[in-house]
Amino acid sequence: MNPADTKAYNLKIKTFFGFVELFVIIVLFLFVPAGSFDFWQAWVYSIILVGSSATITFYLWKTDPELLARRVNAGPVAEKERTQKLVQSFNTLLFIAFLVISALDHRYGWSNVPLYIVILGEILVILGYFLIFLAFRENAFASAIIEVTADQKVITTGPYSLVRHPLYMGGLIMMLGTPLALGSWWGLLMFIPFTLGIIWRLLDEEKFLSKNLPGYKEYCQKVRYRLIPFLW
Repeated sequence: MNPADTKAYNLKIKTFFGFVELFVIIVLFLFVPAGSFDFWQAWVYSIILVGSSATITFYLWKTDPELLARRVNAGPVAEKERTQKLVQSFNTLLFIAFLVISALDHRYGWSNVPLYIVILGEILVILGYFLIFLAFRENAFASAIIEVTADQKVITTGPYSLVRHPLYMGGLIMMLGTPLALGSWWGLLMFIPFTLGIIWRLLDEEKFLSKNLPGYKEYCQKVRYRLIPFLW
């Protein structure tokens, strides 16, 4: 097997196990704490989650396998900076908490969320994924970890012309919709600490990029807003 074939094979394996991990997360942190598979909100949410992830993965596989390779190398262990290892560990635990609290809410009937709010949550999850897709389409350097590659340049077009971190913006919208899509008011409690975790990550990322990526300081002066246009 030549190096190119080996690289493609390894990417397939990592991508496959990424979806296995997503399936395990759904079962362990949604249906197990819910105590039942009779949880239609979780089924719809899972279909959206897996379907959106698969759509973006397929798109990257066809158009930018290098970016896909950067994305599958993710998580606290993959991070090179100590601060980012801590941030990612914190945010991973909060993501799990979103699911577990929402599942327990369903199990014990703590919340009574109207159907239109559940649908709104599903729309927010889809919207968040769509913004993430737009960021991927524009930025071939959107690694899942904080790093600068040899040929990396500052991206200033598309959603990056409005905010500096459209990926995080999409992620926050998706996580805001998650407990609503799962029919839980209590799950929303995790949104504030999760937002603080994202802010912690992006501020540290900006320090790293300003130091290591030529032109990034100038970009920050040009695009003033980090997450929300005309606000912050």
